[in-house]
Amino acid sequence: MGLNPEEMGKLDTVISTRRRIKRGTALFNTGDKFTSLYAVRSGFFKTCVTTADGRDQVTGFQMTGEIIGMDGIVSDRHSCDAIALEDAEVCVMPFDQVEELSREFTTLQHHVHKIMSREIVRDHSVMLLLGSMRAEERLAAFLLNLVQRLHARGFSQSELILRMTREEIGSYLGMKLETVSRTFSKFVEEGTIEVKQRYVHIKNTDALKQIVNPQSCR
Repeated sequence: MGLNPEEMGKLDTVISTRRRIKRGTALFNTGDKFTSLYAVRSGFFKTCVTTADGRDQVTGFQMTGEIIGMDGIVSDRHSCDAIALEDAEVCVMPFDQVEELSREFTTLQHHVHKIMSREIVRDHSVMLLLGSMRAEERLAAFLLNLVQRLHARGFSQSELILRMTREEIGSYLGMKLETVSRTFSKFVEEGTIEVKQRYVHIKNTDALKQIVNPQSCR
């Protein structure tokens, strides 16, 4: 991030607390008081809200190296649930201390702003995904986004293990379970991906990109 050793030392004291979260349990729930941001050290999370008719709506998936908890900044209360999809560990960053340090180090402040901006951009991308894309486009964009985020963390550019269920993918993408399954099968039949339970091998990245944005791939 461009911090010097002294600044890193101060930041380390702020995020020295770690929390382990068991698979299926909540890091925080809707309505909980907002006190901290959480950096995912290991594991995978989903964030979700309960709709008026009592259904769980998945609003995002967070992985190692990403920040959870920004939903609470606005009203000092969390507006969603954050559930571990596998055993996970987070670094706890008390927000008041992060704010204090941000005022002291402009580099850190800039980094916090970048993280917030990334969240806004991601929200806009999801709105575009749900508002204007067909089923194939939604799933292709989802897989490309997921593998790109994993690759940025040193994982494979073409292979991934899906930590979420097909139902959860469908909830996030606004698709019925059978549509998710049918679309996965279509991609397999076309030779674009290979699927073995939760293991996915993207065999033709360009074909997925072509589905999402046919204009730019010509």
